[in-house]
Amino acid sequence: MAATQPIVSVDSNRPAPGATGSGGSAAHGTGALAVRVAVVSIGKELFTIDLRNVREVFVVDFITPVPGMPSGLVGVTNLRGTVIPLLDLRPLFALNADDRLQYAVVVKHGNWQVGVLVDTVPEIRTLAKSQFLPAPTGTGEGTFPFVSSVVKLEDRLRGVLETSALLSHFEGAG
Repeated sequence: MAATQPIVSVDSNRPAPGATGSGGSAAHGTGALAVRVAVVSIGKELFTIDLRNVREVFVVDFITPVPGMPSGLVGVTNLRGTVIPLLDLRPLFALNADDRLQYAVVVKHGNWQVGVLVDTVPEIRTLAKSQFLPAPTGTGEGTFPFVSSVVKLEDRLRGVLETSALLSHFEGAG
């Protein structure tokens, strides 16, 4: 089995080399008025993840299926000696799940971490807090609070993944 190749290692306490703000450098020095996010594509749709919750990004060489895993958790992979569960969010968001996703973004919540499968390697952006709007609330019983708010990117509203709610849901289901 080939070794898993890290793409990006993230230290969320430092600015990322080459990180750009969507509104220029005005948001860079404002600290409390700006949020650093990873912009990811899942099922060809863009989402953002707060960079403080991202550990790293890597190419997924091999997925080992594990019987009895909750829906959405598609298996595990080996990341430098650590077993990482892999999560495919496309069925949860009713997105096309036909294509194989080759990258994973390792997100953390407490002591638990999971690789969220994505189409593309994330882009790091600094966004003004004023760009974030509350997410519409669902009315169905099966609604989960996985999208905490929305942000305008590329002239469309995009979901902000709430990693703590997402991982708490799967941690409790496992």
